Amino acid sequence: MSSRALRRLRGKQRGQEAIDIGGLLADPNEEVADLEEEAQDGVLQPVAKNSRKSSKKNKTQKNVNNIYELVKYLASNASRKKCSFENCQFYTNVSCYSYLPTFPQQEEGVGDDLDALLETIEKTNGLSHQSGPCGTSDNRPVLYVEHRNLNPETELKRYFGARAVLGDQRARTRQRQFHRSTWMTAPKDTWPRFSRPGISMSLQESREGLQYFTFVHNRDYQQVQFKFLDAVESMDPNNIVVGSTCRESYCDSIIQKRALYSFECAFHPVFSLTSGTSRLDYLRPENRAFYLALYKHMMFLEKRGCPRTALEYCKLILSLDPENDPLCMLLMVDFLSLRSREYTFLIRLYEEWEGHRNLSQLPNFALSVALSYYHQSLQDELTPEECARLKQKADDLLQDALIMFPGVLMPLLDLCAVQPDSAVSSHSFFGPKSQIWQPPALNELLSLYVGRCHILWKEGRVLLWLEGNVREVLRRVDSKDPLVEDYENKRKIRYQSAPRNIHRHVILSEIKGATAALPLEVTTQPVMGFDPLPPLDSVISYTRPNRSNAGASNESSFSLFFRSLLPNFNLPNDDQEVARAGRELNQEVNRLMAAMRDMLANIQVLEAPREDEPERDEEEWD
Repeated sequence: MSSRALRRLRGKQRGQEAIDIGGLLADPNEEVADLEEEAQDGVLQPVAKNSRKSSKKNKTQKNVNNIYELVKYLASNASRKKCSFENCQFYTNVSCYSYLPTFPQQEEGVGDDLDALLETIEKTNGLSHQSGPCGTSDNRPVLYVEHRNLNPETELKRYFGARAVLGDQRARTRQRQFHRSTWMTAPKDTWPRFSRPGISMSLQESREGLQYFTFVHNRDYQQVQFKFLDAVESMDPNNIVVGSTCRESYCDSIIQKRALYSFECAFHPVFSLTSGTSRLDYLRPENRAFYLALYKHMMFLEKRGCPRTALEYCKLILSLDPENDPLCMLLMVDFLSLRSREYTFLIRLYEEWEGHRNLSQLPNFALSVALSYYHQSLQDELTPEECARLKQKADDLLQDALIMFPGVLMPLLDLCAVQPDSAVSSHSFFGPKSQIWQPPALNELLSLYVGRCHILWKEGRVLLWLEGNVREVLRRVDSKDPLVEDYENKRKIRYQSAPRNIHRHVILSEIKGATAALPLEVTTQPVMGFDPLPPLDSVISYTRPNRSNAGASNESSFSLFFRSLLPNFNLPNDDQEVARAGRELNQEVNRLMAAMRDMLANIQVLEAPREDEPERDEEEWD
């Protein structure tokens, strides 16, 4: 099998796999043989009879230096009826060039298809294939991203069938000759042809198995950036439109799909979307546009009805900087996981990150993980004992979440259009007091969760499950459970102020209840949509030139008044231009005064009716 065919089988593109120079090709003529093999058919070719006869004669073991040679070696010895490429999966965390030990020629248990062959290769490398219910492998990183899941058509095909999107795919296939092939977007024929957008990506450093990248703006793109900032400060949207038409690939003023296309065309050859080892620092302004474009595209996919694809983009954003999480995707990943029914992924993320990230302190994880266990307990393929165990786990987690966050219940039931029982609404634990006295940061988090995830709790059986656990919580509160007092003390100490990335996420979410809960220090400062709440310790690579303020300092109150009415009004600096502008302004003022005098002259004051003349003719009022 050729190297290019195997990469196509693994769903990789050249430059997307992890770097590993430990297992370079031992034979320099092997790449030439691969190209000749692809030129014949482009896929795995049947093994000739002569080669089979020669392989039977050789019963000794053979040393294999790379995985491609091993696949060809095993394929020549395993009797296979048909190769199935649809269900074969490789992992990007397994290096394609890693050294493999001595492998016997006659391997038992290889099977009749390529799946068993590839599984044997992974076992030889010390790996095992263990797929969970959500379709992910336990050997992969929890934030592993698959290329095929970045395409919404993969999810649409599962919903509506392949024929529903086949015509659109064929149309785009004919258009690919004019555009570069990308993973995140499918270029349209209405888009301009690809050209150098003025953005490139550079590798800053590599340490501890991670690669740190940053986008770089050339001098022309910097000038466009300055003009865009001037247009934003002018408060005139027409200036932004004019600036975007002048530079069709300027990423801050075009739609997110075209922006993603421009960014992906500028990727560094080593930058990987799937490996989870590529990092982008949000402190650099050049990288923020890529973050925001991914976020807006993710929200578009979720509203379009593709939550599984949106979840893949959410994992991608989180993998770019999982330590700092600048857009706070941890507040979003649970919602998308439940919408796409990826319960195993959410539970695995919670279990792996709880130790060092304290995810249980976030209301969305405390409630959504319990809901995930409940949905898992309803699966038909589980045994009754396993269902009971998962159901009990879900009950325990939900009760802990309700005791820790009692202020979430009444707003959640309100948005679900459910009238709670009087025993619940009148109880002091879930009553209005629980919402009034909760800390401001907790109020912000609960408002965000209720506004976004209330749709997940509207199902009838979910509400019945919630009702039963609410009654159990009230029983524990009335019986003076020590956990209730412990959680109350924790709420008083924690959640006093939210970090800046949570405020940024709330602004981007555009959920009214959550934005209303933002503190004054956030709502009183200007927020720009292209860079909401930039970090206070930003790393600036180039500075904007100082603008001339001479004209503004000499402006009169009259010109400032007109500037307040017309934001794009500017008084020229040249003396002749100033004089001409002054004459035109005086003419306009004179016309305005003349029109006001005519209006006042035509006003007629009518007498009010008197009490001694009640029967006055009404025609006198005409």
